[in-house]
Amino acid sequence: MTTPLLFQPLHLGALALPNRIAVAPMCQYAADDGSATDWHLQHWMTLAMSGAGLVVVEATGVERRGRITHGCLGLYTDANERAMARALAAARAVALPGTRFGIQIAHAGRKASSQRPWEGARALGPKEDPWQTIGASAIPFSDGYHTPREMTEEDFADVKAAFVAAARRAARLGFDEIELHYAHGYLMHSIQSPLSNRRSDARGGKGGVAFLHEAAEAVRAAVPASIAVGARITGSDWVEGGLVAADAVALAGALKDIGLAFVCVSSGGNSLAQKIPTGPGYQVHLAEAVKKGTGIGTRAVGMIVTPQQAEEVLQSGAADQIAFGRAFLDDPRWGWHAAQALGVDVPRPPQYERAKPALWAGAAMAR
Repeated sequence: MTTPLLFQPLHLGALALPNRIAVAPMCQYAADDGSATDWHLQHWMTLAMSGAGLVVVEATGVERRGRITHGCLGLYTDANERAMARALAAARAVALPGTRFGIQIAHAGRKASSQRPWEGARALGPKEDPWQTIGASAIPFSDGYHTPREMTEEDFADVKAAFVAAARRAARLGFDEIELHYAHGYLMHSIQSPLSNRRSDARGGKGGVAFLHEAAEAVRAAVPASIAVGARITGSDWVEGGLVAADAVALAGALKDIGLAFVCVSSGGNSLAQKIPTGPGYQVHLAEAVKKGTGIGTRAVGMIVTPQQAEEVLQSGAADQIAFGRAFLDDPRWGWHAAQALGVDVPRPPQYERAKPALWAGAAMAR
């Protein structure tokens, strides 16, 4: 029997992965001034045993003002680095054979200084220790959000330097993959999109996307070639006059030329006027456009839930890898169950061998 594509090995640049399942970066809002806590330790250890070939750590602020909330993870101080080293070491200690770890480094831009989702997800109030946000233009994300200060040339230089510094810390920590967050309305996406970048100087228009190129080139040059560097990019703003698939193809092509190994194609998040046609695999056609237009390693993400659906996406040639987010929160053993559903086996800790389907009839995947 031919091994399903979902469980076939994949190379992203110099990085070898045992399968094509990735855990998408998912904010946990559980950090202490950017530093990982016991929550991250248990969360990463759980994901390390999930059966995913790649586990990507949540959006991680490259500077303190680049966090979304007070609870967001960061990698901008030695204390952040030490705390992350502890949690990552614990995850590696229990990881299934071949599991690799990535990190998404990010700057929240005009969506920073916000409350955690369960606190309201609005701008921090005067008594909640807010901070000044920055953006390509002084345009708030929406009513009730802070108005960002328009970035100066010094700000652009500082942000690029912060991405490089965080990438170097990630390399020291031993991450196998570094993903630049260029999506979801955060700083880099907002610099690229005409919806949020209304500048008339050199950083406006095409100068916005040029800054994304500059930052990517600087990060790629700052870390060893053995680390796969890529980016999560925007396939569509879903707003008239915003970014479209052709913009994603152009950005991905430029990133490939710079030396990046992959892109993860997402969409939306930069305007509440967006009209997203939400449904199973609603972003797959955007990933397909990028893959066919550039040939760069391409990850599809977004409401891909079942192993059969994921396999169909790979078999169609629309993507090389699939990222799953909420599926792993719902079922931390999703990779094991997906293998069972597709008729293959994956390694599991010997302590859990007694739960293999061949040894326990109750292990049938009920999905």
